[in-house]
Amino acid sequence: MKKIIYITFTLCLLIINKSVAQKNTGGEKYGKTLNVGFGIGYYGYIGRSSPVIHADLEFDVAKNFTLAPFITYFSYTKYRYWEYSKNNYKNYSYRQQVIPIGLKGTYYFDQFLGAGNKWDFYLAGSLGLVLRKTTWETSYTGDRTIENGSSNLYLDGHIGAEYHFNSKIGLVLDLSTGISTLCLAIHL
Repeated sequence: MKKIIYITFTLCLLIINKSVAQKNTGGEKYGKTLNVGFGIGYYGYIGRSSPVIHADLEFDVAKNFTLAPFITYFSYTKYRYWEYSKNNYKNYSYRQQVIPIGLKGTYYFDQFLGAGNKWDFYLAGSLGLVLRKTTWETSYTGDRTIENGSSNLYLDGHIGAEYHFNSKIGLVLDLSTGISTLCLAIHL
């Protein structure tokens, strides 16, 4: 699973680097930014929110538009009631580790809104894959099918803002339809 993550992330970086080779035509540069942070994700099949760790690396592609390969990680534990004979039953648990990886496209509205140098405002969308690993309790021998109603396709819509402390460091609040994060932005 680690090899798949590394290969996909590397391919995304290569594709973006090739498209970044075309010069950005004027305006503020938003790319060459590493966003690293923590957040909260809500997934209906879990029934509660879960803490996440997130990282992405933005590259300028066009005026006011960036692409960023991303990787996010979260895990959760769920319990399942299992009746394995007439009078024997037990609650068993499984743990799922979930890793969404993909590409985030971001459009910045700073010029339209007349935002100063301290603020960036954006809308974005993420598209990718979800990698899952499930670990069951060792004594559980029942049905291991997890009905979570989700696919391996990852889609997310975002609205966000960044406050620049200086030219190298900022704080990003990213609110989304699935995973909302508070990230430290490091402008490279």
